[in-house]
Amino acid sequence: MPAEISGLRMTRQRWEVYRLLMDQRDHPTANDVFMRIKDRLPNISLATVYNCLEALVQHGLIRQVNFERESSRFCPNLEEHGHFHDKRSGVIHDVTFKPGTNLADFLDLPPGTVITDVEITLRGEIPGTPV
Repeated sequence: MPAEISGLRMTRQRWEVYRLLMDQRDHPTANDVFMRIKDRLPNISLATVYNCLEALVQHGLIRQVNFERESSRFCPNLEEHGHFHDKRSGVIHDVTFKPGTNLADFLDLPPGTVITDVEITLRGEIPGTPV
């Protein structure tokens, strides 16, 4: 376990939460992380999981993703990308941009705009996916 990543002191709890997110890239909620990590850390509390996730987000190690009024989800993919929420199955997929894509070519932005962060959420259904 590294002592520090991106200026964040990595406690055992933070490291285990981070490792779980890197291993299971399905955009879990804090409660999902809590339920999954209890085997590794039986004494961890939900509050500690929330604190770990907040610290990881604040230090740029993971992203917090929000879909309308649903619980926040957490994404370890730091590359520029969007998300597709399959409403039928509930699965969230990372959506990457095709090489050479410049979002400013597709959006009517005010002159001189510089895009510094992208959050694109697409919703729909993937035919044939189980409910």
